[in-house]
Amino acid sequence: MARKNARAVNGILLLDKPLEVSSNGILQRVRWLYQAQKAGHTGALDPMASGLLPICFGEATKFSQFLLDTDKTYLVTAVFGVRTSTSDAEGEIISEKPVQFSQAELEQALTAFRGDILQVPTMFSALKYQGQPLYRYARQGITVPREARPISIFRFELLKFNGVTADFIVHCSKGTYIRTLIDDLGEALGCGAHVGALHRTQVGPFLAEQMITPPQLDALAEPCHAANDFSAMDALLLPLDAGIVSMPKLLLTEQEQHRLQHGQHCQVSAADITAIKLHGPDDRFFGVGQVEQGVLSSRRLLNTAAVQ
Repeated sequence: MARKNARAVNGILLLDKPLEVSSNGILQRVRWLYQAQKAGHTGALDPMASGLLPICFGEATKFSQFLLDTDKTYLVTAVFGVRTSTSDAEGEIISEKPVQFSQAELEQALTAFRGDILQVPTMFSALKYQGQPLYRYARQGITVPREARPISIFRFELLKFNGVTADFIVHCSKGTYIRTLIDDLGEALGCGAHVGALHRTQVGPFLAEQMITPPQLDALAEPCHAANDFSAMDALLLPLDAGIVSMPKLLLTEQEQHRLQHGQHCQVSAADITAIKLHGPDDRFFGVGQVEQGVLSSRRLLNTAAVQ
């Protein structure tokens, strides 16, 4: 996108990512449609996965980490009896075994994967080992040591089972690898399994009902580009702080806001907290801070001149 055409766009778009396209690929497409100077997504979906992909524009990118750290919900189809190298349908088959469990046995097996558990991350992840993402080692056929990490599975519910495939809803904490969850379930049932389909329906406070599809966005963008008027597209954007609505809020005086925006600290009568929304005397959001022993400091602040 030519620099001269770029706009200072700020806000969050909830996109329904289609299948067979990378998260970065669709991000760049949407950024071009908006003619936006800056954009980023909040947690990639694999090309074989679809669903909710929040895209942050401009100043909203400063707060994308808080969405990365939040819980998520997926609809997942598991295929039993076939284990693959990537634990999804794109990998090579590494084992095939008969499926001999009943629905009652499947339901019972799910109980071991609910609550707080430990999970060994998949080799096909962006986690790094000696400075390189794991997936690069995996593509070379190299397996490296990985420590089990604590995750939380809030909901792991069977929706449908036909004897070979099963549909589940999974509500989980950050850092959960659904393909690993299904692979582990298949091993527990003695037959192996892989992810046949994956669709994300929730990211933090955002729900699938709020999504817009790429074809819908394309149809809206055409007249906006023709008229060089992006107001209809911009109307789809959620506020900068929409992704952190559950975070506690602190209302500050004009003097306190000024101090924070100039790199200084403030004394406040608030309990210790690692993340708190900061609002000025006009009740407008201007960033996220933290409180430690009565001292408020900033973590991420808006460039207020850029969002006027």
